[in-house]
Amino acid sequence: MPCLDMQNGRVVKGVHFVDIRDAGDPVECAKAYCAAGADELALLDITATVEGRGTLLDVVRRVADVTTIPFTVGGGISDVDSAGAVLDAGADRISTSSAAFRKPDLIPELIRAYGPDKVTVAIDVDRNPDLPSGYEVYIDGGRTATGTDAVAWARQVEQFGVTVILPTSKAGDGAKTGYDLPLIRALAQHTEAVIVASGGAGELSHFLDATRAGAQVLLAASVFHFNHIGIPELKAYLKENGVSVC
Repeated sequence: MPCLDMQNGRVVKGVHFVDIRDAGDPVECAKAYCAAGADELALLDITATVEGRGTLLDVVRRVADVTTIPFTVGGGISDVDSAGAVLDAGADRISTSSAAFRKPDLIPELIRAYGPDKVTVAIDVDRNPDLPSGYEVYIDGGRTATGTDAVAWARQVEQFGVTVILPTSKAGDGAKTGYDLPLIRALAQHTEAVIVASGGAGELSHFLDATRAGAQVLLAASVFHFNHIGIPELKAYLKENGVSVC
């Protein structure tokens, strides 16, 4: 699942949520990933929430027009209407993070309005040894610590009816040192939701490690954007190692 982090209408990628650099045009990236055999595509408007605006719907429409695989969009989705606008623009699913944390009632509202197959909750986390799971929820694109335990929040999210949870480790984001396996393992053990591994993929073995920790969807950005790993190459590697892929 390639992820298009978007800023000012361009695909970008950072390290630990900072040090942002350009990675291309979102429409051209979407075309390329569909042609390469990606199974899903994510687009995240990374500054929408902190800028106090909605998702850039014109970009969502243009990407949706060329995308032939399931397409998840996040960033700036703060209520049922903004979620509906993103779905109307062509997204197959919406992802919400900061707004859902600030107003947990939004989650069941979204599920009632659009169904559980349309709603992903993203959880940005960083390590905090003072919390029971060792992980703390962050919001506002990783800028704001909440003091909330990440596993406890994930369990609450699941109780609302969410079936897909997308955790991103701030420590791993863009670092290419591997996914945060203890985080994936903890979420897989304490919830029944589909866990999307995110943050840290740098080599083929990292993807395999994530599946063995309990991830069912493998999201990455840098290694795909900058041609370090090809999707056909990754799928072949996973199949060779006993992982069922599409």
